[in-house]
Amino acid sequence: MTKGLLSNYFKGVAAKYLSVVETRPNKSNQHEFNGINSFREILGESEHKFPGKLVYLGSDESDILSSKSDLTWYDSRQNQPKRSAEYRLYFQTNVVMEQAEPGDLLIIGLRSDDSLFVIIAKANTTFESQLLWLFALENIGSKFNIKRIEDKSDISLNFAIRYIFDELGIEVKEDAEELLDLLIKEFGNGFPTTRQFSAFARKTFGETDILRKPDDTLVNWIDHEEMLFRTFEKHLVGERLKTGFANDVDEFISFSLSVQNRRKSRAGYALENHLEFIFKEQKLRYSRGEVTEHRAKPDFIFPGISYYRDTKFSADFLTMLGVKSTCKDRWRQVLSEATRIENKHLFTLEPAISNNQTEEMKSNKLQLVIPSELHSTYLQNQREWLIDLASFLDIVKNRQTASSVL
Repeated sequence: MTKGLLSNYFKGVAAKYLSVVETRPNKSNQHEFNGINSFREILGESEHKFPGKLVYLGSDESDILSSKSDLTWYDSRQNQPKRSAEYRLYFQTNVVMEQAEPGDLLIIGLRSDDSLFVIIAKANTTFESQLLWLFALENIGSKFNIKRIEDKSDISLNFAIRYIFDELGIEVKEDAEELLDLLIKEFGNGFPTTRQFSAFARKTFGETDILRKPDDTLVNWIDHEEMLFRTFEKHLVGERLKTGFANDVDEFISFSLSVQNRRKSRAGYALENHLEFIFKEQKLRYSRGEVTEHRAKPDFIFPGISYYRDTKFSADFLTMLGVKSTCKDRWRQVLSEATRIENKHLFTLEPAISNNQTEEMKSNKLQLVIPSELHSTYLQNQREWLIDLASFLDIVKNRQTASSVL
């Protein structure tokens, strides 16, 4: 099983908050990032044209743009030998920079293949928080903060990093080739249901301590299933590409969309599947996906839908858990589910949600539940409010014991 490091993908990054002249064409004719002299230690001192990808990350997943363009690195004073060098990075007009605003976070990363990755994250968003955590960036201001990715700052690609890479469109080169034969033997040449695949992931992972370490267990299962999925998908897609599409563009587009849709839907169902297995092992009573008011279907109701519908059963002993592998603005959807329950819970695997978002969750009486491993991606004041899976399980157990359900 291959495991990657951050340095396999980035050699170094430069970060700052964008200025008016870099984002307002009507204020300046410049198409350059200035004040980047210190990036010479990573980009070198000779003029160079880098192939580049630019990505704009807005408020949510529907507000993402990308563009490909060469970027030119040069010394604007190279013909003035008596003056000190002033390096700039020139870019062509593109949809990403047209969307950028003053105050947005700019990160320029030198990839391992010597291409440049330019990322713009809208100010005060979860995307911004995630990028600052990913590259361990601090004290960012109007001048570039340069960071080389090397031994002392290198880290393994854990679940949180791979999650952010997916958002950036960076393909993670990890697999479990040693399990491919077992996957083929188990499932043949097609994907099984998500329940079957999740069960296979649990079976092939090995021993876990579900009762005493539910957070570690869940993350390990999710991590392992993701690795299995990438391995099996790579195999199945490769086999399909061998047969070709007989110049049928519609067939190719349909196949491509099916691959993308499977990736998006599988993660959420996998998380629910593994949580449900843990609930069973913990001897909790629950209902999954049952209808409440207004045809809403909360992911989990404890101790069950029959208790929820029984108006004589105190709402103080009811618990609702929404499950979303990623949040963004979609967390608000759970607020209208299970109206008998005033204080709701939401489980997610999303790292480094912005402080603005978590404050809004608090004001709407929504408690975020995050695996303990991901708590370190959040700010200190957020960590004091977050709870982990083990703590949530204790809450449910105590309520069910107090109500004589257990």
